[in-house]
Amino acid sequence: MRNLSWRLVLVLAVIIVAVVHILPTISPGLWPHKKINLGLDLQGGMHLVLEVDTEKAVESTMDRILEEMRNLMRQAHVRYTTLERIQGNNIRVAVSGQKEIEAFQEILDDEFPGLRAASRSVTADRLEMTLDLPEREVADIERMAVSQALETIRNRIDQFGVSEPDIMRQGKQRILIQLPGVEDTQRAKALIGKTAQLEFKLLDEAGDAAAAEKGQIPPGSELLYQTRTDPETNRTVRTPYLVRKRALLTGAYLTDARVQIDSQYNEPYVSIKFDRKGARIFERITGENVKKRLAIVLDNRVYSAPVIQEKIAGGEARITGNFTTEEARDLAIVLRAGALPAPVEILEERTVGPSLGHDSIRKGLTSMAVGGLLVVLFMLVYYKASGLIADFALALNILFIAAGLAGFGATLTLPGIAGIILTIGMAVDANVLIFERIREELHVGKTPYAAVSAGFDRATLTILDANVTTLIAALVLFQFGTGPIKGFAVTLSLGVLSSLFTALIVSRLIFDYLLVVRRTKALSI
Repeated sequence: MRNLSWRLVLVLAVIIVAVVHILPTISPGLWPHKKINLGLDLQGGMHLVLEVDTEKAVESTMDRILEEMRNLMRQAHVRYTTLERIQGNNIRVAVSGQKEIEAFQEILDDEFPGLRAASRSVTADRLEMTLDLPEREVADIERMAVSQALETIRNRIDQFGVSEPDIMRQGKQRILIQLPGVEDTQRAKALIGKTAQLEFKLLDEAGDAAAAEKGQIPPGSELLYQTRTDPETNRTVRTPYLVRKRALLTGAYLTDARVQIDSQYNEPYVSIKFDRKGARIFERITGENVKKRLAIVLDNRVYSAPVIQEKIAGGEARITGNFTTEEARDLAIVLRAGALPAPVEILEERTVGPSLGHDSIRKGLTSMAVGGLLVVLFMLVYYKASGLIADFALALNILFIAAGLAGFGATLTLPGIAGIILTIGMAVDANVLIFERIREELHVGKTPYAAVSAGFDRATLTILDANVTTLIAALVLFQFGTGPIKGFAVTLSLGVLSSLFTALIVSRLIFDYLLVVRRTKALSI
């Protein structure tokens, strides 16, 4: 009786916990707890496969190294005849004069020890070198670019407000994204794919933007455009700006970006804040360029080009651009989340409508109900009253799986429903093994209690062997699978654990209650 009591307390405790976890799914307002999350195929939403342009990440690294090298040589008063990036990821440098060569070599050894000399030529007092990065360094940059892109996209999506997104790496340079419940697909794609490279550049006010549009662009400058849409006529106007190529400040120093409302014009703008170093740089830039125009450039698009009226201290600025509130919010999100380390390209895009998702749920639940009903009827017909015990254990099994999905915050997908249906068959399979063993013991003349004890004892090892091997396979699927495979593995794993509990503990508890407490003299099996 003592053994029966602790098992009864255990079963009741597990049932109560399961009911508590499943209540929010049945009635969200009844209990403020986590509910079962529906996957993309059930709820509808977006499926994207992105590819990170890792070659661009390497090129950006070489551009940064080139700019650092140019600044260091300028500070050390080292004159050079050539300093440029060539053939993708190589830097060509030419220095004349023994003093300059020695100074350049010192800068190279102290500041750029990771660069490799692909070629070196010294003639008289002239040094010519081609520098590049070792293959291992290039591979590290490409791997980090994908990892950084993954984290940046995850941060953007989290701020976008998508419930239970599925974001994972796929292969060397691809990222799989599933966004359940997203309806505005164009906005989501724009938010995910925006490089968000923020730069502050001076306008080339000595040049002519009109001449630049005809191809006459001065050295060291570039032609960029500001795009505005007239809300009344809905016409887009492009304004050309001739800006200096060299960025005085980038978004790497940003710490915050928020949407604010201009009290004078009642229009939204994005307020940005720099860290300590960025604030010092911004103060110096504005102090040195009073009465000049500073272009705020995002992804090679000019958002505004205000005139610097005075030195700006405090490290705060604003980006205006005739935004809607939604556009300003999205811009603030990508600036807060940080720039992508390299451009991304959408390789695959699928959209699942909510109606298709509801149809999938209906068909999945219908198939589960039909399959479950057939199993229940078979157990009742073939095993009589004992089959009723198996059916009760089966109902608890489904309850435990649903509670597990809610409790662990897992996502239910269509393959997950297939896993539940498979688990229904596996759950009664354990009871079938036990019941057949009990029948064998009754046929040799044992009492009902002795037959039940022997049946459970002899079938337990077989049941454990079968379910543990299935659980191992499910865990492997979860570890190495993606998307639908993981959904199937989650419900299969939960189903295996719950079927072991219901078959070996719940069913045994009911038999012991009938035979020990109620003192039943015969078994209907």
